[in-house]
Amino acid sequence: MRLIIQPHFLFKGTSLPSIISNDMLSIDSALLDFKRLDLLAKGDTAIHRLDPRAKVLVTLAFVVTVVSFGKYELSAVFPFFIFPAVIIALADLPVGYIARKVAIICPFAVIVALFNPLFDRATMIEFGPLAISGGWISFASVLIRSALTISAALILLCVTGFPSICRAMETLGMPRAFAVQLLFLYRYIFVLAEEGSRVSRARELRANGKNGLGMKSFVPLLGHLLLRTWLRAERVHMAMLARGFEGNFNTRHQFTFGRRETAFLLCWSTSFFILRCENLSLLVGSLVTELFT
Repeated sequence: MRLIIQPHFLFKGTSLPSIISNDMLSIDSALLDFKRLDLLAKGDTAIHRLDPRAKVLVTLAFVVTVVSFGKYELSAVFPFFIFPAVIIALADLPVGYIARKVAIICPFAVIVALFNPLFDRATMIEFGPLAISGGWISFASVLIRSALTISAALILLCVTGFPSICRAMETLGMPRAFAVQLLFLYRYIFVLAEEGSRVSRARELRANGKNGLGMKSFVPLLGHLLLRTWLRAERVHMAMLARGFEGNFNTRHQFTFGRRETAFLLCWSTSFFILRCENLSLLVGSLVTELFT
């Protein structure tokens, strides 16, 4: 005689999907989100096939150029949206996905520039009765530059992959120990997310719905999660040592900096230099004004 226990008997009429909380679903979605970045980096476009060092150098030049603008130079920054738009199109990246990620991080820039309109009230632009102070211009400048730099870094991650970025930075002069630490930190995020999903699922299954889900349970839960991830990370490291790990992450792809990479670097660097020296938005605006007057 076999004893068959149905799941709804254990949870007093509560179905199994209903006890899965939003926290656990958010952890799983975050883990899938990280994996999607790795999947995007495995594309086979012309941008993906470029040497990672060229892409890192171009992104670095882009970020330095955008950050070098003054807080009131708002119109001169707009032409730099050409770079992320062209790379997204050539690499066939999902525009909506990139935009959502940038929108998630941009609120931190809002916090940084939140008090600019309060402290800088000098009028700089007047549109009839409407007066715009320098604080609002600097506020908008911070937001736009943040969106540009964040999108550039995210696009670099989507077309290159974090391990290739770290290896490229190591070949460009970054200390090997720092590169290895970054790689381990990146991999630890996956370990933390997977263990967090398991701990959250076990907690939900033992809580019988919403009973016992108070804030007091989160303290031992976080400590248990830290111990689980720590122990699993040690097991992963021991497995790596058993397989001959000596501090280097070897990949199958060999870096080759050829003519395509040189042309990619020179073209974009020259474009950034020209856009930095000349206000393209002001030039186009003056030409349009002359045509219609």
